[in-house]
Amino acid sequence: MLRLPAVTRRRVLVLLAAIALSVVGWSVYSWVTYPSDRTPLGAYLRIMSAVNRDRPEEFFAYIETAAQHACYTIRDYRRTTRKRVLASYPEPERSRLAAAYAPEATAKDGRDVFAVYARRNGWLQRLRRDLSGMASVQIDGERASLQTVRGTRYPFRRRENGIWGLTLFTATLVAEAEKATRDALMVERAAADYDRARRADAASRR
Repeated sequence: MLRLPAVTRRRVLVLLAAIALSVVGWSVYSWVTYPSDRTPLGAYLRIMSAVNRDRPEEFFAYIETAAQHACYTIRDYRRTTRKRVLASYPEPERSRLAAAYAPEATAKDGRDVFAVYARRNGWLQRLRRDLSGMASVQIDGERASLQTVRGTRYPFRRRENGIWGLTLFTATLVAEAEKATRDALMVERAAADYDRARRADAASRR
């Protein structure tokens, strides 16, 4: 009868070491050959990676500067507005508005605000459906257009730090930032009216 060699501890360790070295070698190779995010393709590949892992906050660095600033503006105004609502609005409007503003108001920073809008507006599904390999890229100064093999075009703009940012969501985020600013002004006026009415009511009861 054919006898197979015994599996020894040494052989197992050698095999595991070989596997580990292969993984490390592939990781190093991928890191070295991965395009820089100072190129449109490098930014696009990082967006693809984040979308495939369902992590929109991880490609916040790869949207353009105006969109990033808009996310922080939304967070700051929603946070201030929500505090004003909780302090001065009567029920049930207080609870309704506080709940509506909570996702943006409680976000830690701009990238978390971006994740809120990415999920709310279905941006991940849209990107996941259209993302594919690159067919061509055209660079014109600070702007670039990347076309995928499916024919989808993605516009990029070079940011101040040299990273290329996707401009696809800028208009929506800027509009939301403007809306958050207007809402803050309206809430402040209404809150001031509620405060005055509350003081007048308290004075009349004395």
